[in-house]
Amino acid sequence: MIEVGQKLPNATLTMMGPDGVQPVDLASRLKGRRVIIFGLPGAFTPTCSSAHLPSFMRTKAQFDAKGVDEIICLSVNDPHVMRAWGETSGGAAAGITFLADQASEFTKAIGMEFTAPAAGFFDRSKRYSMFVEDGVVTIFNPEIEKGCAISGGENLLDQI
Repeated sequence: MIEVGQKLPNATLTMMGPDGVQPVDLASRLKGRRVIIFGLPGAFTPTCSSAHLPSFMRTKAQFDAKGVDEIICLSVNDPHVMRAWGETSGGAAAGITFLADQASEFTKAIGMEFTAPAAGFFDRSKRYSMFVEDGVVTIFNPEIEKGCAISGGENLLDQI
């Protein structure tokens, strides 16, 4: 599992752009920037939609005031689903960036994958949040129980 002080592995994630699906080179996106990444099991899932994403929507202005350049919501979904979730949830309008880790490559590289066949989840992301400065993890909050008390926006905001 990734730890505080480690550089994030490079990954190519995807997002929907004006001309369709576009690759996002994570290392380039993080270079010289202060970024929050929060990972979750899936778009449109109950806790993700009712608590985790809204916690970052509520705290977006306070993160901006602390010099955070971007808040990224990352899930093992396709970019079409992530765009739809960003639009219907209000997260995109609130300024959250929605990135897809379609093949779970980044999620696996940081040791945050899980599989729960009964729920229809295969190689999904465990719930977490992290504060990354110039590609290096400075705060890491993996969720250890159900819910998002540890990985939520308010907790991370208090730590920065």
